[in-house]
Amino acid sequence: MATEQEIPEKNTSWLGVGAILAAVGASVCCVGPLLLLSLGIGGAWMSTLTSMESIRPFFIVLTLIFIGLGYRKLYLVPENCKEGEACSVSETKQKQRLIFWIGSILILLLLAFPWYAPYFME
Repeated sequence: MATEQEIPEKNTSWLGVGAILAAVGASVCCVGPLLLLSLGIGGAWMSTLTSMESIRPFFIVLTLIFIGLGYRKLYLVPENCKEGEACSVSETKQKQRLIFWIGSILILLLLAFPWYAPYFME
């Protein structure tokens, strides 16, 4: 008699957290000094934040990878849901997709900040 192997459900919330952290890392060179200056905090040490510009491409790629993995999880990978589980409800899936798209847009705006930041300085 063959027994059915149970597939452990993986927690994928790390995809969203990873994308947010990578986006913050990618924009710390530009958003950080602007945020600190707007709060009235200044100093010569802020130049260390702008020196992180050289590693910005790494964080951009990392952010896009996390967003791609989230898209893959929501749209491309079939789910193994049993009857009565939360993932079997279509409303849950719709909410997850809505949150994914809102979060992705905000993250991409954060990544693009260095290109539209000069408009805030005028």
